[in-house]
Amino acid sequence: MGQMTYAITGVASGIGAELAEALHEQGHRVIGFDIRETTKNIDQFIALDLNDPTSILTAAAAIDEPLDGLCNNAGLPPREGLEEAILQVNFLGTRAFTNAMLPHLRKGGSIVNMASRAGHGWRDGLEQVKRLAALSRPDQLASFVAQEQIDATRCYNLTKEAVILWTVAEAEAMVQRGLRINSLSPGGIATAILEDFQRVFGAAMARNVERAGRPGNPREVAEVAAFLLSPASHWIKGTDIAIDGGMGAFNMADALGLDAICLPASQATA
Repeated sequence: MGQMTYAITGVASGIGAELAEALHEQGHRVIGFDIRETTKNIDQFIALDLNDPTSILTAAAAIDEPLDGLCNNAGLPPREGLEEAILQVNFLGTRAFTNAMLPHLRKGGSIVNMASRAGHGWRDGLEQVKRLAALSRPDQLASFVAQEQIDATRCYNLTKEAVILWTVAEAEAMVQRGLRINSLSPGGIATAILEDFQRVFGAAMARNVERAGRPGNPREVAEVAAFLLSPASHWIKGTDIAIDGGMGAFNMADALGLDAICLPASQATA
């Protein structure tokens, strides 16, 4: 596999920064997008504010070379007072930016969307996701937040549910274009915004981290993202991959009472 060119949003910190480093180590070119300028491990920086539709179009138009992949990593955490921005940046703006970037993607290219374990409740939120997805402009979001009566935490979870379902919805169309699209759902990752999640999800998150043994680290997510961007993952299409140290499995086993199907400890060690 020769040198490829990948675009990453939210490249200035956290998972985005680790992904840029991982791709550079593999010998690839990296075009980085962020609201905050950086030059670390990237070959070109392009300013991008996903909360601004004009910035989205301007940033996409600044690309002057074909791309082999795009990782939509930028996002806002669940902070009170940012409800509209969370909906715009995490979903509506990300969707719009992806659409604007499609002409730059080569056939065989890959799109990786950063979702979250917080989006795994999408079955219960499906109708609300559809209502959000029907919107297209930031000026529609204040009334949406008021009508839906949702706080910042629900806005965050909703956007991650939307990212997962949008990925599924786009899978066939992307295949027809010669592209792939997948999502990743990290859980309990030790980035600068981990405290936001600890504050919001409290004891449940602490318990999950305790059971997993530690929080994850951004490099662990970045390495999976790098694989999904690469041609080596060519038959993975339209799926969501959890990167959570087993937290989702622990909770599923509890909810479904799966202890009953395990061997008793005395037999397992016999």
